[in-house]
Amino acid sequence: MNRLTLTAGTACTLIGPPGSGKSTFADQWPDTWRVSLDLYRKLAADTATDQSATPVAVQIQALLLDARLARGLTTIVDSTNLHAPARAGLLARAAHWQRPTVAVLFDAPLATVQAQNAGRNRVVPAHVVREFHSLLPTVDQLHDEGWDTVHLASALGARPNSPNVR
Repeated sequence: MNRLTLTAGTACTLIGPPGSGKSTFADQWPDTWRVSLDLYRKLAADTATDQSATPVAVQIQALLLDARLARGLTTIVDSTNLHAPARAGLLARAAHWQRPTVAVLFDAPLATVQAQNAGRNRVVPAHVVREFHSLLPTVDQLHDEGWDTVHLASALGARPNSPNVR
């Protein structure tokens, strides 16, 4: 996998449906760089799948994102980020701290994402994967939203059929 070079203090947001390879991609950086709704749901509810823990997970993510960006620390936002209002909030936080933004779009075909999801330890229901896949923005949409830089994960060497995709 080709490593994406991130300038110090960058807010890098991964965007894609469950099973698209976001967490595997994020593994190339120190785990301290990563903020993850799955992790915070797990910490709050003993399982990453308990969606009722999402509101508190979002609060934790916002707190840690602000703490890191205030210190000029590079941060990887590892969650689906498929809803435009969620992305707008991330952009606003980065703008508040005057940090550069990078979006990495995981736009693998639905069949690939479904196959990867089926091989994960924590399988997301197929209808959820299908729904989330339908929300994928385009590169142009992300630029229009205000992201400084947008990359396609496939162009960065993210392999959609990697056996260790979570």
